[in-house]
Amino acid sequence: MTLRTVLLDLGGVFYQGDHLIPGAQGALARLRASGLALRFVTNTTRQSRAELLRELAGRGIAIADNELFTPAVAAHDLLRARALRPLLLIHPGLAPDFAGLDIAAPNAVVVGDAGDHFRYADLNRAFRLLHAGAPLLALGRNRYFQDQGGLSLDAGPFVAALEYAAGVKAELLGKPAPALFAAALDSTACPPAAAAMIGDDVEADVNGALAAGLRGILVKTGKYRPGDEARLAPGGAVVDDIAAAVDLLGMG
Repeated sequence: MTLRTVLLDLGGVFYQGDHLIPGAQGALARLRASGLALRFVTNTTRQSRAELLRELAGRGIAIADNELFTPAVAAHDLLRARALRPLLLIHPGLAPDFAGLDIAAPNAVVVGDAGDHFRYADLNRAFRLLHAGAPLLALGRNRYFQDQGGLSLDAGPFVAALEYAAGVKAELLGKPAPALFAAALDSTACPPAAAAMIGDDVEADVNGALAAGLRGILVKTGKYRPGDEARLAPGGAVVDDIAAAVDLLGMG
């Protein structure tokens, strides 16, 4: 089926820390010129959606509001629809995406990448709520990400700890959950078979996309480490960077 939509991760694909990855802006310009629909699907949960858009614009990566899909927005909508009151184990920078929700007397737990703001008291409170029957919503299960100082723990290990302690299973709202890929594709009225995902996380980005019926391309930037190819699901491709991924898609 002819390619119609390209989904793209952000951190590790277009930038790493405070620096743009060489060739990233040119690759984005080529994708824009191709006429393909573009959607940016990220598990980043240390910034609000609005702040992320502002930061990207400052780096020369212009993304329209309707092109960005994040698990925090999906979680906000789900909490409101189910009338749940969350205990938020999130980074303070993400708080604006949960504005307007009732957080008194929590009856649900939401976990994102809180970084240094993970505290034993909060995790223990979450454990007690889960043990009493509250649902656990995970904004991501990523094990780690590439930070300026090297690889750093992401939200996944904390989600796994709460699952293990409380004997529960988290409902995943970020990649590789099929719902996030589906929401991005629905916004372009594109079937999975006519879409491709480019990312630096072999599990969340590429294998998740392949499982959802998309093409998947792993870039050797960001969190990529030699040997990730061995974990790549059948049908996935591996290239050096975003520029090479655009070449692979046939963009001149």
